[in-house]
Amino acid sequence: MERKRVKLQGFEIDSFTLEEALVYIEKGQVVTINPEMIQNASKNKDFATIINNAELVIPDGIGIEIGLKILGNNVKRIAGIEFGRKLIDKYAGYPTAFIGAKPEIITKAVENLKKEVPALNAVYVQDGYFKNDDAILNSLKDSNPKLALIALGSPKQELFISKAKQLLPETVFIGLGGSFDVWSGVVERAPEIYQKMGLEWLYRTIKEPKRLKRIFPTLPLFVLKVLKERVTGV
Repeated sequence: MERKRVKLQGFEIDSFTLEEALVYIEKGQVVTINPEMIQNASKNKDFATIINNAELVIPDGIGIEIGLKILGNNVKRIAGIEFGRKLIDKYAGYPTAFIGAKPEIITKAVENLKKEVPALNAVYVQDGYFKNDDAILNSLKDSNPKLALIALGSPKQELFISKAKQLLPETVFIGLGGSFDVWSGVVERAPEIYQKMGLEWLYRTIKEPKRLKRIFPTLPLFVLKVLKERVTGV
């Protein structure tokens, strides 16, 4: 399947549907891009290179969907947590690795997922509180997973994956931020109505007001930049 990509703020974003993206990705890095990541990448060349070299870049944040629509691209958002969960189903039975979150969070998340997916073959489970990347990378290589779900927060998880995929070129890697918190049951995902409207960020901000600093002024500034891009082409 040939990649279908559109450009936003200098970054190529895949315009697959969720189902198409699931079929397309067989190996390599999946980036679940949002406005905050684009803002960070605009200041960090190494991070920008990682995004540009990813095998799949899905429009995770609602801000990305809005930005693409402003530029005339009707591309639907693909929530990273949903795509990660679909990948678990796709690779049920294959060796799967989980890295990130607190020890009790990741343990409970994997436990809950095994109840939902009895064939889940979790060959490597590691919390995110480690200091030696090389030691974890070597252990991950030894476990040889087909799928690796990494939840270290951005850009740390993307930087980690960029190293890991050099050691495991046939593995599918995806960075999933706070998804393990949801899968563990510690954090409640937004009600379906919020999900359908692309307002999960609002629900989470209501629940965790401290997140407001992350969203504002990032989101409105991002929209303004996209409007400028539409007018000037830059």
